[in-house]
Amino acid sequence: MMKKIILLAIALFLAVLFFGCRKELSHPLLPTADYVDIKRYTGRWYEIARYPHRFENGCLDVTADYEMQDDGTIQVVNQCLLAGEGGKIKKAVGKARIVDPSTNAKLKVSFFWPFSGDYWILYVDPDYQHAIVGAPARKYLWILSRQPQMDPLLLDSLLGKVRSLGYDPNRLILAK
Repeated sequence: MMKKIILLAIALFLAVLFFGCRKELSHPLLPTADYVDIKRYTGRWYEIARYPHRFENGCLDVTADYEMQDDGTIQVVNQCLLAGEGGKIKKAVGKARIVDPSTNAKLKVSFFWPFSGDYWILYVDPDYQHAIVGAPARKYLWILSRQPQMDPLLLDSLLGKVRSLGYDPNRLILAK
């Protein structure tokens, strides 16, 4: 009886491992920025475009502020104006940690402990004025800028990068 339980447990573990990994393997490997200088990356970013997701429903004028903490983590403060709410601000405070110190491009962000999500910096320009951020399963995507608006030609160029990374630019919601 004990042997059957152990075999069943092993089979269950292997099934979870196999099927859990299949989801990630169904997507080509997502390349990140070669190296991100986190001190230059911190500060305020404006959302130019994003994939739709429930935690930003109804959000306008989205900003993300990143600040290094003494313990090596990064405080993340996301906020937006809620559409049709008379100027009401929605704010979420979280914490990010670097999971790939060789590039600093792969982070885990948590707004509700113990849950966290992938935050991969896929591209950042040499002057740290605009960036593309996503996740390995390509469920999330953001185009960010240090300015609230972006030149249309620059945005077109970034949309080309988005496409080359395997994302569908037609799914993007442009900032209003």
